[in-house]
Amino acid sequence: MKIHQFIDQNLAHFSYAILSRGEIALVDPGRNPQPYYDFANEHNAQISAIIETHPHADFISGHLELSATTGAPIYISKLVGAEFPHQTFDEGDAILLGEITLKAINTPGHSPDSICIIAIDQNGKYEAVFTGDTLFAGDCGRPDLRETAGAITASRIEMAKQMYYSLHGKLMNLPDDTALYPAHGSGSLCGKALSSKTSSTIGEEKRSNWSLQDLNEENFVAELLKDQAYIPKYFPFDVALNKKGAPDYAFSISNVRKRSPVKCQGCVDSLNPEILIIDTRPQHMFKKSHLKNAINLMNNLKFETWLGSIVNPGQKFYLLAENDSALSELIERIAKIGYENQIELAFVSTYGNAEMPLFDSSKLKENAEAFTIVDIRSNQEAGQKKFFQNAINIPLPELLERVNEIPDHKPILVHCAGGYRSAAGSSIIKSKINCPDGIFDLSEAINQFQS
Repeated sequence: MKIHQFIDQNLAHFSYAILSRGEIALVDPGRNPQPYYDFANEHNAQISAIIETHPHADFISGHLELSATTGAPIYISKLVGAEFPHQTFDEGDAILLGEITLKAINTPGHSPDSICIIAIDQNGKYEAVFTGDTLFAGDCGRPDLRETAGAITASRIEMAKQMYYSLHGKLMNLPDDTALYPAHGSGSLCGKALSSKTSSTIGEEKRSNWSLQDLNEENFVAELLKDQAYIPKYFPFDVALNKKGAPDYAFSISNVRKRSPVKCQGCVDSLNPEILIIDTRPQHMFKKSHLKNAINLMNNLKFETWLGSIVNPGQKFYLLAENDSALSELIERIAKIGYENQIELAFVSTYGNAEMPLFDSSKLKENAEAFTIVDIRSNQEAGQKKFFQNAINIPLPELLERVNEIPDHKPILVHCAGGYRSAAGSSIIKSKINCPDGIFDLSEAINQFQS
C-alpha cells in the first residue's frame, strides 16, 4: 500500500490517494482533478473509489467530476443525503482495494454525517486512519458549522458531545501505531489549534492532543466550544454545493475567462458602481492609485478564505489583478471555494482615480485620541490584547455590514495584527464612508505599538 498526500497550502487542505495493486481510492479530493489524474497515470493505476468524509465547508470537492470522468463510485455516509449518484459508506461497510480493506466508522462531532476511514492490510493490521475533520494533529474539528447547514443540522453543544464520544469511544481505541491522516493542517478554520504537522499517529495524539486527554464530557465540551474562530460567509454555501456536487472545474473557469477581457484600461468607466471591486494588487500599488470604491484584498496565502469571509454567496464582484498570470491563478483559487460564477468581470488594470495617503505613525504616538481607531482583528484577538484603549473592534468579516457604526468626525485609522487585514479593512471603510479628515491604514506600523 502506498499513501500519497496532496497539500493545498492556501486552504490548508490535505487530500489523499491510497494505492494498492493498481487501484486507487481518493479521500476528500480538492476541486481541481488534474493532480489525481497525474498520480494515477504516473503509477499506471486506476481510480476506482472516491470517498468523502463529510460535505466540506471550507472548499469545494471534485468528487462529482472525478466520478464522471473515471467511472469510480463516490462513497459517502447515508446521513449526508447526497444529491448525486453514490454508494453509502457507514459503520460496518468496507471497500476492497487491491490487497487492502477500507473500513468506515461513523464519527459525528464536526458534522452529524462525518466518517473516518481505516486502512487495513491483508494481514488484518490497522495501518492508517483518514480522519477528515474529526481529528487533526494537535486538535479536533470544530462543532459549530452545522447548526444551519446540511441535510442534518444540530446545535454546537450536541455536536461537541458527539465529538467527545467519537474521539474517546472510537478513535482512541485504535492501535497507537496507526498512522493518522487528517483533512487539514495549521491555518485551517475547521479547528482552532492545529499543528503544523501534516500527519501523526494515534499514539502521538494520545500523548499531545488536548482533545484526547483524560477529560470528562462536560469539561471537554466547555473547552471545545471556547474561543472558536469566526465562521466565514461561504462555509454554509460550500456545504450545500458539496452535497449537490459542483460543476466541472475547467469548464467553470473557462466560462469566467470567456466573458473577461485580458486588459481593461478603457472599460472601467462602464463598471456598475453597485458591484464590489476586489483589487488584489499589493497594497503599495493600491494606495498609489485605485478605482473608486475598490477593496484591497491582496493576493496572499489565505486570499480565498478572506474573499469568502467578506463577500456573500451569490454576491457579484469584479476581480482586478496586477498581471495576467496573477489573474489566472486567482480565478482558479476562487473556483476552489465555488465563487467563480460570482465574478462579473476579471481583468488586469493599472488605472485608478483614487488614492490612499500613507500614514505617519508619529502622529498616533503624539495623540491617539485624535483618531477614530478601528481594530479589525477577531473578537478573541482584541479580547486578549488591545493596542489602543479607545479602539472600536469590528472584525474584518463583519465590516461591510457594520461600517455605519464608525463615527467620521475624526480621521479614521484602521489596524490589525500585521497589515494584511488592515489593507482590506481601510479600503472597505473608504468605499463606504466619506470622512473629510481622511481614512488611513496603520499597516505594518502596528508593530511599533506592540509591547
